[in-house]
Amino acid sequence: MATFTLVPGADGRAWFWHRLEPELRARGHDVVTMDLPSDDSAGLEETAQAVVSAVERRAALSGPLVLVAQSLGGFSAPLVCGRLSVPVAELVLLNAMVPAPGETAGQWWENTGQAEARSDHAAATGRGADPEFDLRADFFHDVPPEVTEEAFALGASQPPSALFAQPWPLTRWPDVPTRFLQGRDDRFFPLEFQRRIARDRLGLEIEEIPGGHLAALSRPRQLADALLRVGPTKPEEPAEHTKPV
Repeated sequence: MATFTLVPGADGRAWFWHRLEPELRARGHDVVTMDLPSDDSAGLEETAQAVVSAVERRAALSGPLVLVAQSLGGFSAPLVCGRLSVPVAELVLLNAMVPAPGETAGQWWENTGQAEARSDHAAATGRGADPEFDLRADFFHDVPPEVTEEAFALGASQPPSALFAQPWPLTRWPDVPTRFLQGRDDRFFPLEFQRRIARDRLGLEIEEIPGGHLAALSRPRQLADALLRVGPTKPEEPAEHTKPV
């Protein structure tokens, strides 16, 4: 048994995990979810503290703590690892952004070449080069229609602008066993793009999973299976720009 702490991405709402949570609980595990701060001035510190507080409110944890970070959550989840009163047994990146020391989430897009990778993937899959961003086409293309409509009925939720302006404060990745799960049908962060980022910045090989960017909504059962597979690894010696400065 383990306790899975699930950190949402840019949407910031615990609702994102509502299809995965029962899958994990049915397999005998505990789950911690949280809504992240939505105030526009809330940055990495406030976001990380919201995750810490959600965990620390539990009187007791059921087994080892596994921290799962979706997309933009890749910037805040590593900060959580050194702030909990219990050790993080495993950090799982899910279709995630991997920061470099001193890099802001706003800089990450150009630094990594995300726009070009998305455009190339769109052209290769018949959508045309550099298609206009469309929330349904880029994110919800493989999510069941009823779940998509429920998400849109909740209304838009924008991440705080401070999250994109604050430099990532760590000098290197935390010394925690880390896995990188990546949807093979992700249109926003394409598979080969993420494969390069994971190798260059973490020295990790990604683990392919079914589904697109929102695998927790589109493939919750398969995602639960992937989370429970044995295979955490320590990152290899990282690329030069992720070493201590």
